[in-house]
Amino acid sequence: MQARAGSGGAGAAGASGPGRSVTTPAILLVVAGLACQEVGASIAVLLFPQVGPLGMVMLRLVFSAIVLLLIARPRVRGHSRADWTGVTLFGLVLAVMNGLFYLALERLPLGVTVTIEVLGPLVLSIVAARRASAWLWAVLALAGVVALGGGGWDRLDPLGVLFALGAAASWAFYILASARVGRAFPKLDGLALAMTVGAVIALPFGIADAGAALLHPEIIALGAAVAILSSTIPYAFELIALRRLPAAVFAILMSLAPATAALAGFIFLGQHMTWLEIAGIGLVIAASIGAVRSSSRAAGEAAEPLA
Repeated sequence: MQARAGSGGAGAAGASGPGRSVTTPAILLVVAGLACQEVGASIAVLLFPQVGPLGMVMLRLVFSAIVLLLIARPRVRGHSRADWTGVTLFGLVLAVMNGLFYLALERLPLGVTVTIEVLGPLVLSIVAARRASAWLWAVLALAGVVALGGGGWDRLDPLGVLFALGAAASWAFYILASARVGRAFPKLDGLALAMTVGAVIALPFGIADAGAALLHPEIIALGAAVAILSSTIPYAFELIALRRLPAAVFAILMSLAPATAALAGFIFLGQHMTWLEIAGIGLVIAASIGAVRSSSRAAGEAAEPLA
């Protein structure tokens, strides 16, 4: 799942209205980041028979932590106990969010899993809007979730749905934890330290789930590839894009994640969806875009990214 890193200073980016020559490449970067993320998720699903979902979580978090520590080289001195508590909680949320996401992926199609997961930041955006009209988007999202059943929720694994809902709630907590840590630590320091905490938490569960598969170099290499595709490349692309795009535009683009996930699931995993399920994804995307716009108008400025 999709661990994402928000940017506290995104609201100022592109506030003056960048021209098309600037915004078009930035939009393409965001779309490319989404594509890389879902390709990474597809590879992770293919590795489940060898390492299991929790083994995959461990590999992703460990390699993501290594890359971030090399890039950020965070300072560990000069921070208060409250700061370290925030980092620890952030790391716990990262481990839980990714764990629930991959456990859901083991039982549900990629497009359905990501669509349910998006409900977390969607609900948070609706609450942040503080407008009665914003709850219309909640009704639209609910209609989308009902449609995801494809005319029969018995087609979807109930435990998988619960895991995906847990990932959605975790994503909402992730956004709040990321904002707190972002205020206490400069640049990527907080994220690098939190990712390290998450990797340590995931380590025993991952070793127990993957077992002897971790002794195969090709499995380790593929785990590293998932980390780079699902975390490193998307974050780098989004960081560049946020310097050129209004944050509200960025958040709207991120709302397209269920569509890119459904497409990746179809291409790489052969996961076919009914027209009703596709309509459900469309309704959730529409609700996400509407909620972002409502939140932006309520704040009187560009909405912060939801990812």
